[in-house]
Amino acid sequence: MSVIAITFVVVALAEIADTSGLVTLVLATRFPARWVLLGVCAGMLVHVGVAIAAGSLLGLLPERALEAVLAVVLLVGAVLLIREGEEDDDDDDDDDEEREAPRSRWGVVAMAFGVTALSEFADPSQILAAALTARYGEPLLVAIGAVLGLWAVSALAVYGGNRLRRFVPVRWVTRIAGAIMIVLAVISAIDAIRG
Repeated sequence: MSVIAITFVVVALAEIADTSGLVTLVLATRFPARWVLLGVCAGMLVHVGVAIAAGSLLGLLPERALEAVLAVVLLVGAVLLIREGEEDDDDDDDDDEEREAPRSRWGVVAMAFGVTALSEFADPSQILAAALTARYGEPLLVAIGAVLGLWAVSALAVYGGNRLRRFVPVRWVTRIAGAIMIVLAVISAIDAIRG
């Protein structure tokens, strides 16, 4: 159960600071929220599936090599996450261009799915889910925690993203998630050195 909880918290923090939450928020302001959320959640399932597969492959490495790779992957993920959070604070909403509206609810679902699946590829939350899968060797538990964390953040983005951003600055969320990833990287590096 602790693997699920750790994964949930860390992935959710990484996703709150991610730009895809803004994309979800923008889609939800233009289209019915429930259909946007359905498409986003389906896209997140694909996102986690890819992360779990990558993490399972990493888990095949010998333990010492695995810990070294995880340390590097987590540090890279932390840097990407912190940099992305800093850029988000500098950006204004520049999504003013009008897009052609999908003609049906399934069109909205398909659009939200496509945007999510593409925008989440190789982002910090996916890197983190892969690293946690390799670290703990529990792909199902990591997948459950990651999916629940991503779905929770997506629901927040659809139903209350603007309110959340008023109370919790993206910069602080990014720094907290980055710090957690750095701590995990240090632990992996120490394990790799100890052998």
